Amino acid sequence: MFLTCEGTFGIVPATMDYSGEARPGDFHAGYQEIEGINLGYLQINGTRMFALAQVLSDLFKDIPRTTISKKMETLKIKSRRCDLKELRTLKAIHSVPTRAVKCSLISKADLEALCTSCKSLSPRR
Repeated sequence: MFLTCEGTFGIVPATMDYSGEARPGDFHAGYQEIEGINLGYLQINGTRMFALAQVLSDLFKDIPRTTISKKMETLKIKSRRCDLKELRTLKAIHSVPTRAVKCSLISKADLEALCTSCKSLSPRR
């Protein structure tokens, strides 16, 4: 079950057009508690996206990565590579190591499906 303890870390400065509307591609960052673990996220175009590196290292630390990869393949979960601005934001909120040069993101819906699928694989918390 997902417990939401939302706290927005900060708003990434929006690029405004002449009408005062934020342009597509703008996002904000925050934290959400999932399975008792505080994960950083980026809200991109209305979709909450989590850093796959943090998901693997914090949420699924007791499950082999090959097992997670197979589950993602079975569930048809696709990750997307974040751009430089998103990567810098994830580093700032400590969701990825500062030495990281790339990062993949998965949506909250995909993360929920993955958590449900992997429940039987990890020891009880």
